[in-house]
Amino acid sequence: MTISQSSQSINVTLAQDNIFADLGFSEDEAVNLKIRADLMLTLRSFIKAKGWTQKDAASFFDETQPRISCLMNGDIKRFSVDKLLLMLSKAGMEVKFEVVSNSMEDVEI
Repeated sequence: MTISQSSQSINVTLAQDNIFADLGFSEDEAVNLKIRADLMLTLRSFIKAKGWTQKDAASFFDETQPRISCLMNGDIKRFSVDKLLLMLSKAGMEVKFEVVSNSMEDVEI
């Protein structure tokens, strides 16, 4: 899509479902990054809703304050899916995954 503004034009590319794929990550890595980002955003919202400081959250999750700072600042490389799931469990949340096949003809049930 091209948008013209006087003598300049701006190219706009519509995003897919996964911004990480749009940024050029491999399909496998993009899926993993999206999952981690979604889990981190949920934890961040939980901490903010509680009105906690990073020190409060660190105490609750049995983490260090710098690690909670990484979470709050979206430092995705510092967190595995497993670690984020454990933190969500500590927060009393249940995580459910839905698996959807894009090509059922390749699946034997």
